[in-house]
Amino acid sequence: MNIKLSIEALEVLDAIDRKGSFAAAAESLFRVPSAITYTIRQLEEDLGVVLFDRSGHRAKLTDAGTELLREGRFLLRAADELQARVKRVATGIETDISIAVTDLFRVEALYPTLEKFYEQGFGTRVKVIREVFGGAWDALTTGRADIAIGAPDDGPSGGGYSTHLIGSLEFSFAVAKHHPLANLPEPLTNQQIIQYRSVSAADSSRNLPPRSAGILNGQDVLTLMDMQSKVMAQIYGLGVGYLPKPLADKHVATGELVIKKVAETKSSGNFYLAWPTCNGKALTWLIKEFSKLTLEELII
Repeated sequence: MNIKLSIEALEVLDAIDRKGSFAAAAESLFRVPSAITYTIRQLEEDLGVVLFDRSGHRAKLTDAGTELLREGRFLLRAADELQARVKRVATGIETDISIAVTDLFRVEALYPTLEKFYEQGFGTRVKVIREVFGGAWDALTTGRADIAIGAPDDGPSGGGYSTHLIGSLEFSFAVAKHHPLANLPEPLTNQQIIQYRSVSAADSSRNLPPRSAGILNGQDVLTLMDMQSKVMAQIYGLGVGYLPKPLADKHVATGELVIKKVAETKSSGNFYLAWPTCNGKALTWLIKEFSKLTLEELII
């Protein structure tokens, strides 16, 4: 026989345990005591187990009843969450939002905004993902992310999204203090640079063509997963390359890196907040708040 374990029966079981008696549970559920008794007896018959020890003055859960209630409360919470999420969909509030953040930005810079977001009571679940270079655009346009923070330069063709300029970032050509290029006279030429390995952070795009910058044709390349790894590789002397100026300056101050002038400089890059043209209430709130963040707050 197929046993149907109803949410209603679990609610009754939960109420009896919380309130301490069948009568108190009936009152809390706005039902007559006989209805509560019938529900429990029917549940016991369906399951073929005894849920309450009725030998004493007060009904007490058996081991089987305790286990059913323990697991059943997970189902009750899931049912409540499902009901709330369905209502949020009906009111135009997203149930889930994914935020793609470039590896050049500090994720912790978002935490104050997220704290305020949770205080709004949207009930929306948030996921933050890391993307490298054009991966932020890729995540947005393919639906892996609902908002991109730090999407670089121009977005892909086709539209369907809106943008807000966060700021423009300069890049410095940096080498380890012990690297052969560190002591050469400036400006360094491409002919000098190409003799040494470049360090690159791999574009995380899955569908859009991956982007690259600052790598010369024919130059050996060490490709790593993100900017943080790229910086450490350059400090170690495994290669050379461009770094965001604020990041490079930090390691110049510690004596780990040297900034070199080059004959053909890399232009500064623009970084955007980007989001779909159409969105719900929760995303609209986040877009407004994230638009207040400055490049100085975000940069690693």
